[in-house]
Amino acid sequence: MARRGKNYRGMVSAIDRTKQYELVPAIELLQKVKFAKFDEAVEVAINLGVNPRHADQMVRGAVVFPHGLGKTVRVAVFAKGEKENEAREAGADFVGGEDLVKKIQSENWLDFDKAIATPDMMGLVGRIGRLLGPRGLMPNPKVGTVTFEIAKAVREMKAGRVEFRVDKAGIIHAPVGRISFEAGKLSENIQALVDQLMRLKPSTAKGVYVKGMTLSSTMGPGIKIDTNPLIGNVA
Repeated sequence: MARRGKNYRGMVSAIDRTKQYELVPAIELLQKVKFAKFDEAVEVAINLGVNPRHADQMVRGAVVFPHGLGKTVRVAVFAKGEKENEAREAGADFVGGEDLVKKIQSENWLDFDKAIATPDMMGLVGRIGRLLGPRGLMPNPKVGTVTFEIAKAVREMKAGRVEFRVDKAGIIHAPVGRISFEAGKLSENIQALVDQLMRLKPSTAKGVYVKGMTLSSTMGPGIKIDTNPLIGNVA
């Protein structure tokens, strides 16, 4: 097994790996022990009491964080006519129809982070599904990226809208901001994610729904979070 560096071992020694921390103190601890010289991403992993092999327990959705993600999001929109103009006015970085599809096909161009399409464009977009799909860029009506409400979708993406999907182990992985964020802002972003997960709880899920949460930064170890206060905040 590879030996961890001195800085990482120092971080681990400052964290009680058996303890479940309250959220804000955990964030403050993560910020205190950080050693990376760049603005690390902060992520959460949330273990849900669902069986993803059952279609009716597949938890999938999106959330718009109140404080964004702290990074620039490049948005491509597949639209035509008035919707094309609407996308540009809303701040989309790349807008087009068949011309945009051809550029992606011929140049393997994928210089964007999110893609949105109007429903009438999905026939065209389907031609490049094999390129967009593996990179998580394929527009999908289930997460609101296939829509006629183009302006709203673009603004949400630019503001830091995050899509999530439970993996085979029943875990949701999601970025929630940068380590330079104020602890209160990171806390509010995480609460927004938990709120959305609670709204998406499958009716067929049995037992404990939110089984555990771990907070981490790009270079840091995980910190276990006490989720009871977070769930209790959900109306």
